[in-house]
Formats: sequence, C-alpha cells, structure tokens
Amino acid sequence: MVISAMLVCACSQPKQVESDVGKPVRIILVGDSTMATRSGYGDALCQRFKPDVTCLNLAKGGRSSGSYRAEGSWEVVQKLIASNAQFSQTLVLIQFGHNDQPGKPGRSTDLATEFPVNMAGYVEELQAAGAHAVLLTPLTRRSFKGAQLQNDLRPWAEASIKVATSKHVTLIDLNAISYKAVQAMGEAEADTLAMAPPPAVLPVATTDLSKIEKAGAAKSAFDRTHLGGKGAAYFSSMVLKELLIVAPVLQSHVNAETR
Repeated sequence: MVISAMLVCACSQPKQVESDVGKPVRIILVGDSTMATRSGYGDALCQRFKPDVTCLNLAKGGRSSGSYRAEGSWEVVQKLIASNAQFSQTLVLIQFGHNDQPGKPGRSTDLATEFPVNMAGYVEELQAAGAHAVLLTPLTRRSFKGAQLQNDLRPWAEASIKVATSKHVTLIDLNAISYKAVQAMGEAEADTLAMAPPPAVLPVATTDLSKIEKAGAAKSAFDRTHLGGKGAAYFSSMVLKELLIVAPVLQSHVNAETR
C-alpha cells in the first residue's frame, strides 16, 4: 500500500528548475503535536538538513485539520508562501488526524464530510501558490493490546491517501510505516520513545491518554502518543528516508551525519 500510494503521486514529485539553481529550498511543517516542537519529530527532521534549507516547524499541539485553519495558523503559512521567488521550491508537509477523531470538542471533524475536504483545501491552496504539498498520514500511536499494536488512526490515513490520489500530490503513508516498525519493536521498546519513562505502576486509565489529549502543547509526561528525544530522532529518520524517495531533489541538502 505504501509503495502504490507513492507511485500514484509520482507525477507531482518536486523537480529542480534550472533557473532556480543556487536558490535555497524551503520546507514548512504543518500538523499536530506528533510533529510539533518538544512533543513531535518536526524539529529533529529540520535538523537533518543543511543550512541551505529553510525548514520551519509550524506544527502545533492539539490541532486538527479544521482547528489549524480556524485559529489562523494556516493564514501564517499562506503569507509565507505568497512569494516563493527567493526559493528554488517550497515543500509543505501536512499531517493531521489525531485531533480530528471524535471526542475532542472544538477540534473533531467528520471523517466523511469534513476531514477530506479540509485536507483537499490545503492542497489546492498550495498548488495555486506554486508550492509542493506532501501529505503524511498520521503517525501511529504506541498503544498495545497484549502483543498487538492498535491502530485507530487508519481510517484517517486512508482518507488522506484518497485525497493525495485525487489531487495527484505526493504522499507518505507514515501511519503504515510507523505502525509496522512499532509493532515489530514491541511495547517495552516503544515506551522508550515517549516524552518520559512510564510510571512503575501504570493505571488502566493511561491506556486512553492518547484519546484525551488537550489542545495545546503536550506536557512532559508519559503517554503513548507524544515523543521524547529518542522518539523524535527515530521517527524523523523514518520521515526523512521516505521524503528523499518522493522528493529526491533533497538528497544533496541532507547532513550526511544525520541520515
């Protein structure tokens, strides 16, 4: 599924324009807490690029595909991409789904009628501005039931894939890739990717922490959604690997020691 999704969108892979040689590349990250500063992989991803890449992490904790626009954060992105003249190209990575799920007042969106429309709207506006959209399906949570990793985010991943296919834009199925990796490592190792170590005795209620994430920055406490330093390094490496496949023009802009 991952490979096929990438192949479908191959026609819109960013290309180097001859007249733009020498200009810097810009990458803008748009998403929720699993991408945001201090709780996600976004900053670690930006650090993997050379100084000739302008990488801006504009992801925010607790945001959904609807609330990110409603609060004005998308307007900030639009102002940034209004003029791309000083950049050879601008890639905007967009990842939502965690806070679009039901039960999050002011953030939840309807999976059938709102979420795909929101994601398509972002893509269309980026295309109109001459920027390259790269959709990412939501990073997996790390909640196990016995030996089996749960994946209640898959429907939002599938919706993102459909949008990418219909709009002919690049997609990275991060949900599938990260799910496979976390399932393989098991719960004990997956818990080391969190913001803090798990408590000695983990109450039953903590298995649902991922579903009651508050709007705003994640707190430095154990849960199975957000990322500490180890988790940020692990998943940023994963995203970089996939990004270089769908956007090979970035190959020369990566710090060799951070690959």
